[in-house]
Amino acid sequence: MEAYLDNSATTRVFESVKDIVVKTMTEDFGNPSSLHKKGVEAEAYVKAATESVAKTLKAAPSEILFTSGGTESNNMAIIGAARANKRAGRHIITSTIEHPSVYNVFGYLEAEEGFSVDYIPVDENGHLNQQALMEAVRKDTTLVSVMYVNNEIGSVNPIGEIGEKIKKKNPRTLFHVDGIQAYGKYRICPKRECIDLLSVSGHKIHGPKGVGFLYVKNGTKLLPVVYGGGQQKGMRSGTHNVPGIAGMGEAARAIYEDHEAKTEAMYKIKALFTELMEGLPGTKINGLPGKKSAPHVVSVSFKGIKSEVLLHALEEKEIYVSSGSACSSNHPALSGTLQGIGIRKEFLDATLRFSFSVFTTQEEIRYCAAALEELLPLLRRYTRK
Repeated sequence: MEAYLDNSATTRVFESVKDIVVKTMTEDFGNPSSLHKKGVEAEAYVKAATESVAKTLKAAPSEILFTSGGTESNNMAIIGAARANKRAGRHIITSTIEHPSVYNVFGYLEAEEGFSVDYIPVDENGHLNQQALMEAVRKDTTLVSVMYVNNEIGSVNPIGEIGEKIKKKNPRTLFHVDGIQAYGKYRICPKRECIDLLSVSGHKIHGPKGVGFLYVKNGTKLLPVVYGGGQQKGMRSGTHNVPGIAGMGEAARAIYEDHEAKTEAMYKIKALFTELMEGLPGTKINGLPGKKSAPHVVSVSFKGIKSEVLLHALEEKEIYVSSGSACSSNHPALSGTLQGIGIRKEFLDATLRFSFSVFTTQEEIRYCAAALEELLPLLRRYTRK
């Protein structure tokens, strides 16, 4: 049996997504910038996808920019906003447990472009310290960037509450949200949650890899980071990735169809998995349980076993999990998130992330738990003291 429990890294595409991607690669393969019939047909796919995505956010189609994925969306939002608004101030803010595609961008802006950065700590559950954030926001703060759902432990920030507080203290401060692990799991309304910029990736919601989008609230001052032929109103030049965009639009439509039922099913899978993990000796679940955190992520520490060893032992049984963020690299490193929430030293290199999707079954969960029950005492027996 195979159990794929690494859905925070990437997901299997919906059948309807596969169909539209194949169709736009083999039949309706025109360049939407071309003036002939094939180009017009391709442009129709881009327009339909834009409208589909915008509808899920209760946004205007003009507020959607397609990108190559979450990393580019985050880079475009942060670098584009920081540079566009630097006359108003060079102070920007993020948290200590952001994804590398946010955290490293702030490091670049600080080291290479002279921006002043405040890194806000989180509590033991991965929630942003709002008091520290509010104390950090000042007159020359042009940007705050916070993740909606943490990609390693599934903690959920109260984005609407945070956004409202930022705008109350400094209405000119832009609020960027990394929504890559939240979109498709929660209903996000940028206008209600005071979000100016929102990053999303297609392959986290059963869409294709290599495509994502950035929501940019109308009127937001943003400079492009890619220049060329002027596509997407000059904000993101380059030939449209029509198959990816069409697939992204279909994935967005499909993931929000019967959305509450999909989310509830994932929470049931999560509850079963959590219950089975709590029954195993020497385990510790990181973050808040149940509906106090995201429906698709559970972080588990296993006392006395290195995460990479356990990961490959599970792989031998065709059970696929992650030892952290698969988005950064395939080279193991200590998790910034686990360090940020103050996890004990012996668990820093002994933690795995299990993540679920609408395709995950109870059989997969039970198979994984049975495998762990078999492997843990065996691996601990051969671990050097």
